[in-house]
Amino acid sequence: MAKSQAKPRTPRGAGAARAAGASRRRNRPQVVRFGHREIETLGLSQGFWTDLYHRSMTVYWPVFFGSAALVFALLNVVFAFLFWLGGDPVANVSPDLPLPLSLFYFSIETLATVGYGDMHPQTNYGHLVATVEIFTGMCLLAVMTGLVFARFSRPRARFVFADHPVVTTHEGVSTLMIRMANARHNTVSRASARLWIIRAERTREGDQLRRFYELKLDRHEHPMFVLSWMLFHVIDTESPLHGMTAADFETGDALLVLNVSGVDDSSAQQLYARRVYSWRDLRWGHRYRDITSVSPQGRFLLDYTKFHDVVPEGQ
Repeated sequence: MAKSQAKPRTPRGAGAARAAGASRRRNRPQVVRFGHREIETLGLSQGFWTDLYHRSMTVYWPVFFGSAALVFALLNVVFAFLFWLGGDPVANVSPDLPLPLSLFYFSIETLATVGYGDMHPQTNYGHLVATVEIFTGMCLLAVMTGLVFARFSRPRARFVFADHPVVTTHEGVSTLMIRMANARHNTVSRASARLWIIRAERTREGDQLRRFYELKLDRHEHPMFVLSWMLFHVIDTESPLHGMTAADFETGDALLVLNVSGVDDSSAQQLYARRVYSWRDLRWGHRYRDITSVSPQGRFLLDYTKFHDVVPEGQ
């Protein structure tokens, strides 16, 4: 009689649990901010551990230091517990404090490689745990030093962008204008700007796609960007905006994306800045209020309190 062969079992256990966990993470919605808009995405793994450096560089400072303090405290709790398992591995433990608290403080001194000298390992097990903790502390200190330095040294531009782009008549031609300024008043050499429009379009087959077009600027480079800079895009027959109205912007859910870069003369670092405007921000038939005048001392005056003000054409 032929022996029946057993059917292979469907893999379960840890592998199935990991697959289920990964599926839940992919199905969890993620919120992506694009300018003032919030977009939800599904089906992508968040990759917390694989993107840990990126998260450490982009979170707010209070979150960064709070997370670092939490990791520091948890590590010391773990090593204090390991010392407690060893059966009196540390000498000169203070009788005035509870043993877990004394071991926690000793762990802090060891992890930070301070070593005051009063308490020290006195068994082989204690020396082994202290060795592992010192190595962990050295690695943690190196990582924290690198992250803090990278966050502090990362160049940041302080460019101010007007709240509203305007479409007005300039030099007798319909023109899209955006006003910006350098809030630091330092010299940014070789400053350049590029402006794009992103809008939804439908193909002949009825599929909706978001396409982007570059809007040619009248002067896209500034040799010495110190104070303010007005960007002009002439809406002529070659412009992607030719013939478009406010209703067309709304129908296409249009966005204006402005990218500005330059070299900071103070630090010789490359600066980048970006501003995204939605179709709601655009002001048709308006112009910017003039911010230039002469001070009582006879100097050229820029009044940034009016920087974001727009007025209807003809006023």
